Amino acid sequence: METVKIGKKGQVTIPRRVLEAAGLPAESQVIVESEADGSIRLRPAAVYPIELYSADRVADFERENRLPAAVRDCAEDALNRRARKK
Repeated sequence: METVKIGKKGQVTIPRRVLEAAGLPAESQVIVESEADGSIRLRPAAVYPIELYSADRVADFERENRLPAAVRDCAEDALNRRARKK
């Protein structure tokens, strides 16, 4: 157990040994929660980038994902043959 000081702005420096033991690399983001008993819990935060697409870009994705008619027909035929065998 180590004692640390809370700075004027409420900042706390967590000793490297404690961070390593918790598996938290430098500059990782954490979730801070206060518990009913007055303790403070830090948990690793999962941060994922979010991309927002315009309607035109979404239309491009949909167009690129379409199967050519010949491939679609071939796949439908294969599925129909498989269904008839059962």
